[in-house]
Amino acid sequence: MAGQRSYPHGVTCWIDSEQPDLEAAGRFYRGLFGWTLTDAVPPDAPGSYLIATLDGQDVAALGPGTGSTATWNTYVAVDDADATAAAVAAAGGTVLAPPADAGPGGRAAACADPQGAEFGLWQARRRLGAQLTNAPGTWNFSDLHTPDRDAAMAFYTSLFGWLAVDMAQGAGTMLQVPGYGDHLAATVDPGIHERQAAAPPGFADVIGSLVVTADEPAHWHVTFTVADRDDSVATAGRLGATVLRSADELWTRNALLRDPQGAEFTVSQFTPPGGDR
Repeated sequence: MAGQRSYPHGVTCWIDSEQPDLEAAGRFYRGLFGWTLTDAVPPDAPGSYLIATLDGQDVAALGPGTGSTATWNTYVAVDDADATAAAVAAAGGTVLAPPADAGPGGRAAACADPQGAEFGLWQARRRLGAQLTNAPGTWNFSDLHTPDRDAAMAFYTSLFGWLAVDMAQGAGTMLQVPGYGDHLAATVDPGIHERQAAAPPGFADVIGSLVVTADEPAHWHVTFTVADRDDSVATAGRLGATVLRSADELWTRNALLRDPQGAEFTVSQFTPPGGDR
């Protein structure tokens, strides 16, 4: 495991998409992000779970969906999936699928918070989580969209110790796991604190963001880093995606997309104030 990125309890660690037509989904995301897809399910076992890699490193996965519309899912790392699933129920959430082994990779459960936002639990064994992030074609962030900030934070803080911090410099409301930045500095990213010296204080501890919204169901939303927002939008359109909106913000140029099977996600180009666009 030396050199692999690990995720402490409470840190968002993995994303996957449930897709009605897995072959078509593979064509779309290979074309958009340049992923290599490898089935993690042995040939003699039923089903498929396609691990997406860039430069040989795990970045996401595509799996078969049970419904007619695709979705992207966010997983939170836990020390004990069974104990955390029990805590989800005790805190007013719902366990949608009880903890079960996902082969030798780890143990997973599907849950929903009291407002209805679905998320996964991941107790890592062989697969520790996303190994390449924040690079073009990889997972950048997951955002919790919720109608009730206080109720959502009461739930997630009891499970994961999260803090919701309204950050300076237009960064919005960020979810933090205290000490996560120090974990990264001690393991795979020794220069994180120096590199983020100009970022809002505590940014190295951020594991997601919180968006309060009353006009949509509660859900977790995923964002991918891209080198050029406009080029990615054009490529996604050629591959059959729908562009829902684009925006130029203080730190990013981004676009909300819907893939051909209905899963919504954001592509984001980092454009810091005063930097090159």
